[in-house]
Amino acid sequence: MAVSMQDEEKGMRAQGPLSTSSDLIKSPSSSSPVSQSGNPFSRFILSVLETRGHDRIPESERLKCVTAIDYFRMGVLWFSTSITANNVAVGMYGPLGYNLSFVDSALCATFGAFLGAAGVAFMSIFGPASGNRTMVVARYFMGYYPSKIACLLNIIIMLGYGMIDCLVGGQILSAVADGNMTVVVGIIIVAIITWLVVVFGMKFFHAYEGWAWAPQLVAMFVLVGCAGPKFDTSIVSSGNTETLNGDRLTFFSLCLSSSVAWAPAGADFFVYFPPTTSKWKTFVSVLFGLGLSLTFANLMGVGLASGTITNPKWAEAYDTSSGALIVAGFDGLGGFGKFMGVIIALGLISNNIPGTYSATLGFQIMGRHLARLPRWSLACVSTIIYTACALGGRNHLYDIFENFLALMGYWVTIYLTIALEELLIFRRTRGFDWDAWADRSKLPLGIAALATFLIGWAGAIVCMDQVWYIGPIAKMVGSDGADLGIWVGCSWAMLVYPPLRYFELKKFNR
Repeated sequence: MAVSMQDEEKGMRAQGPLSTSSDLIKSPSSSSPVSQSGNPFSRFILSVLETRGHDRIPESERLKCVTAIDYFRMGVLWFSTSITANNVAVGMYGPLGYNLSFVDSALCATFGAFLGAAGVAFMSIFGPASGNRTMVVARYFMGYYPSKIACLLNIIIMLGYGMIDCLVGGQILSAVADGNMTVVVGIIIVAIITWLVVVFGMKFFHAYEGWAWAPQLVAMFVLVGCAGPKFDTSIVSSGNTETLNGDRLTFFSLCLSSSVAWAPAGADFFVYFPPTTSKWKTFVSVLFGLGLSLTFANLMGVGLASGTITNPKWAEAYDTSSGALIVAGFDGLGGFGKFMGVIIALGLISNNIPGTYSATLGFQIMGRHLARLPRWSLACVSTIIYTACALGGRNHLYDIFENFLALMGYWVTIYLTIALEELLIFRRTRGFDWDAWADRSKLPLGIAALATFLIGWAGAIVCMDQVWYIGPIAKMVGSDGADLGIWVGCSWAMLVYPPLRYFELKKFNR
């Protein structure tokens, strides 16, 4: 499996827009437990799946230079990942979940998507700079042991996205089959295809991910042309001023959470880029790749949801599932419309595989024993977990979206606040020793970060508005409350971290 850097770079560039932006086809580390094994099955696995773990990528194994095409490919990776049906479903909750007008929903979805994408873009710059995975970089902001909390939460995010992808894909396939296929069967089909690609089809995945935006974009434009005339842009928001503002803020926070949830994986796919990679070009590429795809998908959801107000057939479809509503948007196209529905359902694979990949890295970062397990086995475990969750939650997609995404948004934004202040205030002169990623004596103790993280969570709890709990401060907004968790959590973290970190550095100089 050992290849020269020049030959590998040529091979990567030949596989499509994603290839140079991902490391999944790189040669395994010589220290990999699989590579040391003489077991024939292990050698077979090694031949089809990269087995490098979470260790830092040395500069000698990275690309030699970065061209304009490479920055474009960064954006394509995130565009392909996010122009998917699960993000269409997120947009539906503006008009249908929060009774917002088309304009209010569209504005909240657009600005929420781009603000969240900015958080992902910020974390992405650390991939080329450090050669470390995102949750390894977290050690420099939160300390060796406290960062494991963020790592565990990131695993939950990625497995949660796997659950949502399988569930929405299952709904679409069931709707395409006119109910002759159950959602359960659809979920299993999506999960099995994802598992096969993750474990046995890395080269196929790279070719697919590099061009996945094309069929998805075509299917979305067909949906615009077919369903667009039925969008009801005249619907108005309901409720008094206070309630309306609370609903706007809650939906905006939901869209922000949907986007920013990728931040804990932002650097994972760029660790093979050299340290000379431009930070601002990386930031802009990721920002627009992710922001544009999410905005497009979210707006499609807003439009479909608006049409249910005046279109009884669409309303009936939504009562079945959000996936059924997407398929109903292709009404009038006959078999071609069903084919487009299948394309959109299978497009969820491009969203699911990067999340599964990041989750397996997270398992390895959690501890030495898990790090010894080959990533293909962790991919199997991950797939089983989120498939089981999708099967169990198949009748509760709305609650899953509203609660899961919001809760993940709380901790990710608090973590980003800590990382941003650490970088801008305390690392301006100290810099980073990226070689010390596994040396606990050279990493921060994390006392200030952990205390800040918990204080931020306390602020989020008293201000959250969820089905199962409404914080006392959240209840004060409007008649239905409002989800202020992200904003209060970040504000508290922003205020307390600088003095706590200052005293930590003064006391321990770490």
